[in-house]
Amino acid sequence: MKNLLMIFLLWLPVAAWSQGAIEVVVTDIREAKGEIRVGLFNNENSFLKEAIDGKVVKAEKEGVTVVFENLPAGDYAVSVIHDENGNGELDSNVVGIPKEGFAFGNNAMGAFGPPSFEKAKVVVKKGSVRQELKLKYM
Repeated sequence: MKNLLMIFLLWLPVAAWSQGAIEVVVTDIREAKGEIRVGLFNNENSFLKEAIDGKVVKAEKEGVTVVFENLPAGDYAVSVIHDENGNGELDSNVVGIPKEGFAFGNNAMGAFGPPSFEKAKVVVKKGSVRQELKLKYM
Protein backbone atom coordinates (compact mmCIF):
# COMPACT_ATOMS: atom_id res chain seq x y z
CA MET A 1 0.00 0.00 0.00
CA LYS A 2 2.87 2.38 0.82
CA ASN A 3 4.37 1.70 -2.60
CA LEU A 4 1.11 2.62 -4.34
CA LEU A 5 0.85 5.82 -2.33
CA MET A 6 4.46 6.73 -3.18
CA ILE A 7 3.88 6.10 -6.90
CA PHE A 8 0.72 8.20 -6.84
CA LEU A 9 2.47 11.09 -5.06
CA LEU A 10 5.36 10.99 -7.54
CA TRP A 11 2.93 10.89 -10.47
CA LEU A 12 0.91 13.97 -9.40
CA PRO A 13 3.49 16.62 -10.41
CA VAL A 14 4.03 14.90 -13.77
CA ALA A 15 0.29 14.84 -14.47
CA ALA A 16 -0.08 18.50 -13.54
CA TRP A 17 2.98 19.43 -15.60
CA SER A 18 1.56 17.84 -18.75
CA GLN A 19 -1.73 19.78 -18.57
CA GLY A 20 -2.34 22.43 -21.20
CA ALA A 21 -4.99 24.85 -22.38
CA ILE A 22 -6.45 26.15 -25.63
CA GLU A 23 -7.48 29.79 -25.77
CA VAL A 24 -9.93 30.40 -28.62
CA VAL A 25 -10.38 34.01 -29.74
CA VAL A 26 -13.31 34.38 -32.15
CA THR A 27 -13.32 37.48 -34.38
CA ASP A 28 -15.23 38.86 -37.37
CA ILE A 29 -18.60 38.33 -35.69
CA ARG A 30 -21.23 39.83 -37.99
CA GLU A 31 -23.49 41.16 -35.24
CA ALA A 32 -24.07 40.89 -31.49
CA LYS A 33 -27.00 38.54 -31.87
CA GLY A 34 -27.36 35.00 -30.55
CA GLU A 35 -24.55 32.83 -29.24
CA ILE A 36 -21.07 31.70 -30.16
CA ARG A 37 -20.75 27.92 -29.72
CA VAL A 38 -17.27 26.42 -29.51
CA GLY A 39 -16.72 22.66 -29.63
CA LEU A 40 -13.54 20.80 -28.71
CA PHE A 41 -12.68 17.43 -30.27
CA ASN A 42 -9.77 15.07 -29.66
CA ASN A 43 -9.85 12.63 -32.58
CA GLU A 44 -10.79 12.23 -36.23
CA ASN A 45 -13.67 9.82 -35.56
CA SER A 46 -15.56 12.18 -33.25
CA PHE A 47 -14.67 15.42 -35.09
CA LEU A 48 -17.87 17.46 -35.60
CA LYS A 49 -19.94 14.58 -34.19
CA GLU A 50 -19.24 14.34 -30.47
CA ALA A 51 -17.33 17.10 -28.69
CA ILE A 52 -15.38 16.28 -25.54
CA ASP A 53 -16.12 19.79 -24.26
CA GLY A 54 -18.06 22.81 -25.39
CA LYS A 55 -18.57 26.43 -24.44
CA VAL A 56 -21.43 28.80 -25.25
CA VAL A 57 -21.04 32.56 -24.87
CA LYS A 58 -23.10 35.57 -25.88
CA ALA A 59 -22.11 36.91 -29.31
CA GLU A 60 -20.31 40.25 -29.17
CA LYS A 61 -19.39 42.19 -32.30
CA GLU A 62 -15.90 42.99 -30.99
CA GLY A 63 -15.16 39.28 -30.51
CA VAL A 64 -15.24 36.68 -27.75
CA THR A 65 -12.71 34.46 -26.00
CA VAL A 66 -13.18 31.03 -24.46
CA VAL A 67 -10.56 28.85 -22.76
CA PHE A 68 -10.45 25.07 -22.46
CA GLU A 69 -8.23 24.26 -19.47
CA ASN A 70 -6.68 21.20 -17.83
CA LEU A 71 -6.25 19.37 -21.13
CA PRO A 72 -3.93 16.36 -21.25
CA ALA A 73 -1.17 16.70 -23.85
CA GLY A 74 -2.46 15.66 -27.27
CA ASP A 75 -4.12 16.70 -30.51
CA TYR A 76 -7.31 18.77 -30.44
CA ALA A 77 -9.50 20.47 -33.04
CA VAL A 78 -11.95 23.31 -32.51
CA SER A 79 -15.16 24.20 -34.32
CA VAL A 80 -17.09 27.45 -33.89
CA ILE A 81 -20.58 28.47 -34.98
CA HIS A 82 -22.39 31.77 -34.62
CA ASP A 83 -25.81 30.50 -33.62
CA GLU A 84 -27.66 33.71 -34.45
CA ASN A 85 -31.15 32.33 -33.78
CA GLY A 86 -30.22 30.31 -30.68
CA ASN A 87 -31.48 26.95 -31.93
CA GLY A 88 -28.26 25.11 -31.04
CA GLU A 89 -27.18 24.23 -34.57
CA LEU A 90 -25.59 25.64 -37.72
CA ASP A 91 -28.48 26.50 -40.03
CA SER A 92 -28.04 25.97 -43.76
CA ASN A 93 -30.07 26.54 -46.90
CA VAL A 94 -31.67 23.80 -49.02
CA VAL A 95 -28.38 22.94 -50.75
CA GLY A 96 -26.41 22.80 -47.49
CA ILE A 97 -24.67 26.19 -47.58
CA PRO A 98 -24.41 27.60 -44.04
CA LYS A 99 -26.59 30.62 -43.25
CA GLU A 100 -24.68 31.35 -40.03
CA GLY A 101 -21.01 32.03 -39.34
CA PHE A 102 -18.53 29.22 -38.74
CA ALA A 103 -14.82 28.62 -38.21
CA PHE A 104 -12.44 25.74 -37.53
CA GLY A 105 -9.08 25.41 -35.81
CA ASN A 106 -6.17 27.00 -37.72
CA ASN A 107 -8.85 28.82 -39.79
CA ALA A 108 -8.87 25.64 -41.89
CA MET A 109 -11.39 25.30 -44.68
CA GLY A 110 -12.53 22.25 -46.63
CA ALA A 111 -13.06 22.25 -50.38
CA PHE A 112 -16.75 21.28 -50.24
CA GLY A 113 -17.57 21.02 -46.56
CA PRO A 114 -15.67 21.11 -43.31
CA PRO A 115 -11.91 20.51 -43.13
CA SER A 116 -10.41 17.29 -41.83
CA PHE A 117 -9.42 16.88 -38.19
CA GLU A 118 -5.81 16.88 -39.35
CA LYS A 119 -6.11 20.36 -40.91
CA ALA A 120 -8.00 21.81 -37.93
CA LYS A 121 -5.93 20.27 -35.14
CA VAL A 122 -3.51 21.92 -32.74
CA VAL A 123 -1.01 20.13 -30.54
CA VAL A 124 -1.38 20.84 -26.84
CA LYS A 125 1.56 20.31 -24.54
CA LYS A 126 2.14 22.14 -21.30
CA GLY A 127 1.10 25.77 -21.26
CA SER A 128 -1.42 27.47 -23.49
CA VAL A 129 -2.09 27.36 -27.23
CA ARG A 130 -3.87 30.38 -28.73
CA GLN A 131 -6.17 30.10 -31.75
CA GLU A 132 -7.52 33.29 -33.32
CA LEU A 133 -10.39 32.17 -35.51
CA LYS A 134 -12.21 34.41 -37.98
CA LEU A 135 -15.84 33.58 -38.58
CA LYS A 136 -16.85 33.07 -42.20
CA TYR A 137 -20.31 33.84 -43.53
CA MET A 138 -21.53 32.61 -46.94
